[in-house]
Amino acid sequence: MVPSRTTVRQKSSVLYSVFSSFCNSAGLPELPDWFRYPQGQQNCVDSDDDFVLPTKLEFLEDSGCSLKAHDWRLDYRRGSHDIDDGVGDLDTICSILKSNFTSVEAVFQALNGFSVQVSDDLVDKILNRFSNDWIQSFGFFMWADTQVGYKHSPHSYDMMVDILGKLKQFNVMWRLVDEMVRLGGLVSLATMTKVMRRLAGAGRWNDATRTFHHIESFGVKKDTIAMNVLLDTLCKERSVEHARDAFLELRIEVQPNASSFNTLIHGWCKARKLEEARRAMEEMREFGFNPCVITYTSLIEAYCLEKNFRMVDAILDEMHMHGCHPNVVTYTILMHSLGKAKEIQEALMIYDKMKADGCAPDTSFYNSLIYILGKAGRSRDANDIYEEMCKNGISPDVTTFNTLISAACDHFQEENALKLLFSMQEVHCKPNIKTYTPLLKLCCKRRWVKILMYLLGHMFKKDISLELSTYSLLVHGLCRNGKVDQSCLFFEEMVLKGFIPKPNTYNILIKELKRKNMESLKILIGFGFSLHIISAEEQAVGLYVLEIIVINAFVTWDVADLLEPVFICPKQHLWWKLMGL
Repeated sequence: MVPSRTTVRQKSSVLYSVFSSFCNSAGLPELPDWFRYPQGQQNCVDSDDDFVLPTKLEFLEDSGCSLKAHDWRLDYRRGSHDIDDGVGDLDTICSILKSNFTSVEAVFQALNGFSVQVSDDLVDKILNRFSNDWIQSFGFFMWADTQVGYKHSPHSYDMMVDILGKLKQFNVMWRLVDEMVRLGGLVSLATMTKVMRRLAGAGRWNDATRTFHHIESFGVKKDTIAMNVLLDTLCKERSVEHARDAFLELRIEVQPNASSFNTLIHGWCKARKLEEARRAMEEMREFGFNPCVITYTSLIEAYCLEKNFRMVDAILDEMHMHGCHPNVVTYTILMHSLGKAKEIQEALMIYDKMKADGCAPDTSFYNSLIYILGKAGRSRDANDIYEEMCKNGISPDVTTFNTLISAACDHFQEENALKLLFSMQEVHCKPNIKTYTPLLKLCCKRRWVKILMYLLGHMFKKDISLELSTYSLLVHGLCRNGKVDQSCLFFEEMVLKGFIPKPNTYNILIKELKRKNMESLKILIGFGFSLHIISAEEQAVGLYVLEIIVINAFVTWDVADLLEPVFICPKQHLWWKLMGL
């Protein structure tokens, strides 16, 4: 007998709790005791994670954290409000959006009836948190637009356009842009920049160029600045050839400037086509523009990638001959490249040379220097540079902290890495996805699942949405370190969010499930991986099938029961198609 849909929905709420082999059955704290008791009241070895740190962590004393007991087995996003005091409208909406919706209309209906104060800040936070879940974000976006006293800002529209483009929902994206045009005054060059970048990022370079040709119909001026945006977009999305063709066509209509040529030269250099870059330099001169420090720095970067430091010296000499002096970006690229080539002493000499030339270091230069020292295992020197940076009035940015955290994790200095994470809020520096990546890797290596879940909750609270690469990292890392049940959890969430797992991710997980004779989970994963090959209509049904299989695999039913022809699918062949049979 096939269970009712209501029963399935109720039983699906236990999905995450069944992955509880790493948890105590009684109230599980969101963190081990060393984290929950920073004042030294208790020093306890976490029995599951086997993670011991000193009891006194100064970075928590003034952090304002309110750490309440919570069962992280259910969902790393649920209860994330405990990181900060209070439960507001943001958390109310997030608790609804965390469900796996199959349509925008379902999201809209789920939000109806909730009385919350919608503001630009609330909308921005929600869109950031769900920037990799286009159904949730767009459903919320539509619902928010219907709320009394609220009107979307141009920035909110641009964020939504970017999310739809990033997730390749181009038909929906264009309908939204058309709506912005209809409302008037909402489409700007920033909007069209996002559109062109996302089209080019999806390999739709000709569509990006056509968008520029029709840019005036959206109320945006077709000028040199807009053309340079198109050229930069095409170059950065691995198609400098398309950028050159567009430039040759457009320069008759739109007057190029030095930046136009520098963009193309940089594109050729990134593609390591240095003859084309030199040819573009000559053409630049023919148009009356002299190569500048930006031009030469692009060439230096290209030769650094080739580790051809003899040619780098030749270009530096050419620069001086033309009265063009290197700037801090030039020195940073050169020092960073020497460091990556393990020429540590030569890299450090660049620091002295730059100071001798009267060129002051900036944040990026210090970040590169910290990276070099950290990779060389010279953590103390890296920390000294960080302190020197602060003393000199150079503010650290997110890359500074990311570099320090990555170096600490590489050398298994977990206490220092976590201190750095929490010290970011002291200098009002917002973390990004790269901040957490080395910490998540470390948790997978050490099998610290509860710390991993805490960090994921912390990311969610900081409005950082998980990407395909993050899910892949978690699936690979947990699977390779013996936590295959939790690996399946993240694989399932990745599929339900609409991400298409890479074949390597799927193969690693299936191989491990086969090795452990976990047939029910193997069927589940194989089914989930098949969802991306079917139509949207069938996928909606397939997600319901998947939910039943999930419950079946972990609760009481037999997989064979689901092979009956009376199964709920409207098309009998769908079940077999979804299973890849």
